[in-house]
Amino acid sequence: MNAIMERWIRSCRRELLDRALIWNRPHLLHALRKYEKYYNTHRPHQGIANARPLRTLPPAVTDQAALTRLDIRQRQQLGGIPNEYHHAA
Repeated sequence: MNAIMERWIRSCRRELLDRALIWNRPHLLHALRKYEKYYNTHRPHQGIANARPLRTLPPAVTDQAALTRLDIRQRQQLGGIPNEYHHAA
């Protein structure tokens, strides 16, 4: 369990805290809650085919024509630290 927490803290520090200016404790707690949600729902992890922990793996795109028409949108989290990418509906 110690190694898992050390990895989470290292990721949080590298991806969020080293790039953000935290003003006070409520701001820190807000930033950590948003990062935790991003970490557990959107961010790919090194595991089975980089699947996200709380979502199933999306179906693979095999049609080459469909690959050229992919519409990817960017959604900023915490002022752009980090960015979230998703397919447009």
